Amino acid sequence: MQQKINRKHPELLMPAGDMQKLKTAIRFGADAVYLGTADFGLRAHAGNFDLEQLRIARELTREADVALYLTLNASLRPEEFTALEHLLEELKPVDLDAYIIADPGVLTTIRRIDPQRSIHLSTQSNSCNPQTAEFWGSCGVSRINLARELTLEDINAFSGQTEVELECFVHGAMCVAHSGRCLLSTALLGRGANQGDCAQPCRWNYALVEETRPGESFAIEEDYRGTYLMNSRDLCLVEQLPQLLAAGIDSFKVEGRMKSLYYVATTARVYRDAIDRLSVDPADIDPLWQEELEKVSHRPYDTGFLFGHDDAKIHAADTHYIRTHDFVGFVRRDQNGLWVEGRNKFVLGDEIELIGPAMKQETFRVDEIQSLTGEPLVAGQPNSQLRLRLPDWADEGDLLRLQRVEN
Repeated sequence: MQQKINRKHPELLMPAGDMQKLKTAIRFGADAVYLGTADFGLRAHAGNFDLEQLRIARELTREADVALYLTLNASLRPEEFTALEHLLEELKPVDLDAYIIADPGVLTTIRRIDPQRSIHLSTQSNSCNPQTAEFWGSCGVSRINLARELTLEDINAFSGQTEVELECFVHGAMCVAHSGRCLLSTALLGRGANQGDCAQPCRWNYALVEETRPGESFAIEEDYRGTYLMNSRDLCLVEQLPQLLAAGIDSFKVEGRMKSLYYVATTARVYRDAIDRLSVDPADIDPLWQEELEKVSHRPYDTGFLFGHDDAKIHAADTHYIRTHDFVGFVRRDQNGLWVEGRNKFVLGDEIELIGPAMKQETFRVDEIQSLTGEPLVAGQPNSQLRLRLPDWADEGDLLRLQRVEN
């Protein structure tokens, strides 16, 4: 059996789709981050890291005492292993904390080229029982990500029957297939989900066609926006963390390498606060956590299969995102002090909220906007560089958001 870690609190594992998101995840409370290169991960269109960026990421995470994991969890074709071997040789001196894999061939290749590297098993491997965990443990895997199809009862059984570290998703997008092992994108578009290039056809609007009338489609009338037969809800388990803590989970993972900088900051600050407080008092659930998570763009939230398959709420009636707030600015610093990089439009007189780590947040009125050269402006725009009168505690890396006005 693998030796299980002995951590005071479970790890908060955050996505890092690019360098700025990595820095944001660190600043807003991640214990560990996961990222990918251009090859062999399952997010081909994320802002992936080249070798030099990985070296920088390694330096940043080491300085912050944050673990760094690299995704190599695609299903490889025979001709791809030469490139994998070359990449692994280049990665050895970067000294990453672990590789996240799913393909047994990738595992054996790592064991041959970089035998001391820790290996974590991806959700792609559908680990549904403790016997599977022990098998992978015997192959040298130190951690497995639990299949999202498991119930809380299943998870408790896992924890009691294996010494392999257990990781589970607590937030983010879910998949209508068995933990992502889907051929729909390949069949319709030739874009392989298991090679990181899923087009998400499960989110599309579908209609019914009768075979003798190929030119006519009939709406199934799921709702006024369309018919979404395979669309999934988003997972949100912040209020169920006490049960998962009691089950002995070692790492709580947030999905979202393709999500925004604002998403990374908001989910990291909420789950950091929740893990810290609930590890001390499991009854200390703060309604603010759910309120804050409602302020990021998301599909309808639910608890997935956690409380049983009969009551599982996976399917969502439409694929449209719920957006109550816009991310309008990112705080930066230069030799003259703090300034704001605009991300969405706001104008003089708007009530804007500044958010920072440790659940810091404050609403203030925009009473002055200037360019970096001191010229007065009436609005902030995407990609603009400007100065605002910010709250006293503002610092580089904080974010600005604006509540949407209902039409």
